[in-house]
Amino acid sequence: MILALATILAIQDTTRIAEAQTVLSALVESYGVSGMEAPVRATVQRLLPSWVRTETDTAGNLWVRTGGGQGDGGRGGPVVIVAHLDEIGFRVDTINADGTLGLRNRGGFILSLFEGKPALIHTDRGDIPGIFLPRDTGLTRRTPPPLRVSVGATSRSGAESLGVKLGQTITMPKQYVRFAGGGTRATGRSFDDRMGCAALILALRRLDRTKLKHPVIFLFSTREEIGLEGAEAAARQLGTTTRRVHAIDTFVSADSPLELPNFAVARIGAGAVARALDNSSITPPAYVDSLAQIARARGVALQIGTTNGGNDGSTFTQFGVVDVAMGWPLRSSHSPAEVVDLKDLLSLADLVRAVAEDW
Repeated sequence: MILALATILAIQDTTRIAEAQTVLSALVESYGVSGMEAPVRATVQRLLPSWVRTETDTAGNLWVRTGGGQGDGGRGGPVVIVAHLDEIGFRVDTINADGTLGLRNRGGFILSLFEGKPALIHTDRGDIPGIFLPRDTGLTRRTPPPLRVSVGATSRSGAESLGVKLGQTITMPKQYVRFAGGGTRATGRSFDDRMGCAALILALRRLDRTKLKHPVIFLFSTREEIGLEGAEAAARQLGTTTRRVHAIDTFVSADSPLELPNFAVARIGAGAVARALDNSSITPPAYVDSLAQIARARGVALQIGTTNGGNDGSTFTQFGVVDVAMGWPLRSSHSPAEVVDLKDLLSLADLVRAVAEDW
């Protein structure tokens, strides 16, 4: 009897991991630099459960509203749970006389991680392949020249004839890759914040709407990487009516040889993380304690830590809203080879569902 139960639980875990991977890989392999999130937004809509009805606002944010507030007599505003759609990348800033493209960053990251790698220029006519040109990064000069992209053209008109225009976004090709060996870890690019989006989708698939005591808004926001702009627009729209906000975003992990051991201590594979403090907001200790109690009651693995960076929820605090940010450990953040653990995605999805139903 005990063996049979263990076998059933193992099968259930395998099924959940498979579902998490299906959702996450589809999101990761969609492209959406800040300001051009439409392909990711479409992927999210495709993955949402059939009962969901979505709205898209003028900032490009995708809204999912649920819960009628029967538990509090309809009084009080919504709980907002937000994850961002966009990813880091570049914008075409200039088309040079020699056909190369000058770039402007969309988000913060280390440029040297991209040079010498394939590039994709995203156009209305499809993606144009190119390369991030290698630079002299210090062998003969102290300051390297600006990073540029080549599409193989030798003149401005040649690049334009391929469909290149100012303002188009540029990324590098990416793929979701599961590590060999039967584990639950995967690598790729733009897990920030496709893990957060996946957690919201997985939570919505299992959400028991009869348990909701108040309205809940699941918000997929735009332009987080360039200044939390989508969340700012939503926060202004909702104003002081918001009951509480949960920003779901990366927790940069010190489980990496590149990070100091006293920075962002949260181990990959050990569960979701409460972002008790970052550069943009502080979660009141009582709310951290409440989140921990909910996690324990549900049997959800939860770590608690502090980190650098900001989160979408901080844009709500100007209206007196408490930001209870949550995330997952991410290794090598904002690089082409980020590392995540699918077990952390499941614990995060379970935690998102718990705060919607129980808090």
